[in-house]
Amino acid sequence: MQALWMVLAAFLFATMAVGVKMAGADFNAFELVFYRGVISVVFMAMVLRSRGVSIATKYPFMHAWRSMIGVFSMVCWFYAIAHLPLATAMTLNYMSGVWMAAFVIGGAVLYGKPGNQGMLMATVLVSFTGVILLLQPSLAENQLFAGLIGLLSGLGAAMALLQVASLGRIGEPEGRVVFYFSIGTLLVGLAGSLWTGFTPWSSVRWQALAWLLPIGVLATLGQWTMTRAYSRGSTLLVANLAYLGIVFSGGYGLLLFGEQITAVGWAGIAMILVSGVTATVLRTRALPNAPADEH
Repeated sequence: MQALWMVLAAFLFATMAVGVKMAGADFNAFELVFYRGVISVVFMAMVLRSRGVSIATKYPFMHAWRSMIGVFSMVCWFYAIAHLPLATAMTLNYMSGVWMAAFVIGGAVLYGKPGNQGMLMATVLVSFTGVILLLQPSLAENQLFAGLIGLLSGLGAAMALLQVASLGRIGEPEGRVVFYFSIGTLLVGLAGSLWTGFTPWSSVRWQALAWLLPIGVLATLGQWTMTRAYSRGSTLLVANLAYLGIVFSGGYGLLLFGEQITAVGWAGIAMILVSGVTATVLRTRALPNAPADEH
């Protein structure tokens, strides 16, 4: 039963991505991050208040660093969603598990303890081969830059996971971590929007405006259902079910946007999906208390 919470979370995140793509035609990535942050701050403040959790923290700099990395990942992800086929953008963002495997290999080599990393190395190589296949059709459409930005979103998500794990080890409640991340989202989104310029609402289509509230609500509900799934279900099963977000986004892209991904592109997605699941299995065996994937 608890695994169904992750299925719901994957569906909510994929639906949020639809909203980002719809609104992304009128708003830039910083604006969408800002509006998402406003809604999330209000929601999380209400949640913490209802649960009696104080927002005061002894670790402001750790929260600031986690927020900086997480918001970087989100801005990159939103940009990729607006400029790439939905399934492509989602797949690149869901590579955080593969990036984590790459971090494990890099750390082992750096400290002179490579050990038996053959399977992890193979997983990472297969995944990045999949990236090449996935982005190859995009080269002709001048989408390589957006593809690289999408790849950075997965890297940023993996780095944020490491910081989330550090905050968890020192006893910071998850709700407080999400609250400060929401504040960081709001502030960075605001700063970026002031720098690039807010889009005049008079020139925005009503369809784009209508998606602003759902984007924030869907993202927050996705975080909540994902947290519930990880707290009450099998970590390995739940982590792998998260990849259903790629399947849902592929369906959305085909039905709502008429997006056509070539057979080579789908082969790349399949390679990334399989290597991501494999990396999750290997990571969970090596680090049973590893943090959940970030979105």
